[in-house]
Amino acid sequence: MAALLVAAAGSALLGVIGVVWVAAIYSLVTGAGDAAHVALYVVAAIVGPVAELWAVQGVTALQRSRLRTVAGTDIPAGSHTGERKPWPIGPWLSASTWRQVAFHLLFLGIGTAAGVVAVCWLAPALAITYLIVGAPSGATAAVSCAAAIILLFSAPWLARQVARADETLAKALLGPSQSEELALRLESVTRSRAAIVAATDAERRRIERDLHDGAQQRLVSLAMNLGMARARFGDVPEPVKQVIAEAHEEALHALSEVREFIRGLHPAVLNDRGLDAALSGLAARAPLPVRLKVNVPQPAAPSIEAVAYFIVSEAITNVVKHAQATQADVTVARDGDLLRITVTDNGLGGAVLGDAGGGTGLRGLMQRAASVDGTLTLDSPPGGPTVIAAELPCES
Repeated sequence: MAALLVAAAGSALLGVIGVVWVAAIYSLVTGAGDAAHVALYVVAAIVGPVAELWAVQGVTALQRSRLRTVAGTDIPAGSHTGERKPWPIGPWLSASTWRQVAFHLLFLGIGTAAGVVAVCWLAPALAITYLIVGAPSGATAAVSCAAAIILLFSAPWLARQVARADETLAKALLGPSQSEELALRLESVTRSRAAIVAATDAERRRIERDLHDGAQQRLVSLAMNLGMARARFGDVPEPVKQVIAEAHEEALHALSEVREFIRGLHPAVLNDRGLDAALSGLAARAPLPVRLKVNVPQPAAPSIEAVAYFIVSEAITNVVKHAQATQADVTVARDGDLLRITVTDNGLGGAVLGDAGGGTGLRGLMQRAASVDGTLTLDSPPGGPTVIAAELPCES
């Protein structure tokens, strides 16, 4: 019954708008009417597609609501990316809109079948009314009663078949197409990956703060106490002095390792002073000369800046370990919505990116860039120079 009502309302709404639009176009073509009528027909011809589009989308929403409420079938809407540009022409150029129109046309058959089902359910009442009002003969009355019983008992089966056809047609035409399903899955995967990257970066920051405010401060205090003990107790036996000195050196070494570990998790200077200062510190600590040029007038997203920092850090580490270079150049610049990173060295070259012989460091660079929908390329001919270039979306 719900299908019958929606079919009647939808066909009436869409039909009236369609008839008005066709009449307006016909009137313009035939040239009938005075200037006022022509103006009215022009307005109707222009407004018609917009009103029809709203009607199609409104009836589609009503159909989805009906299926969800009555049949328990949830028909997801397809991806609307790019469908409404330019509006209202864009939606009419979309296959999704025409699938909806096809559904509403074919649904007239479903509505008719729903009406037949309603007649089957009402067959006993119709038969009784016929017997009372029509006063048929005995044979005709028996046939009427038999027909009513048959229709009544066939009504559940027929209702299931109509409901099944209704659901199948709706899933095929109102639901997303295969390409739209892939687009929806891609959007979902992209959002999930962005959320994972953001959560990972936030967790790195939390661990960095906890280590900086906890373990590192305790190691600093321990190293200071051991240093004071080493300076104060100069008259103790030599074995005791040796033990204190060794403990002091170990505390300093552990403090240095913890600082490097914290810096590798997430440099605090990146949060406090930005990407330029963080990369400047990275270049200053490098064991070879690094010329740095940063031109980022507008900061990128925090997760993007963190990825950019670690790409530069790992690239310099690879240069130090494998390139046998005497100098490296790092350029970071923002170009619109892209953050471009270039790391160049004057080493031996011959590096390979990817699984075809590339080391884990280079694969890590590629994975870091890909984690935020970025790209990374490598140009390393034998003899050098080696150029690592990455492009990261600033607002990923």
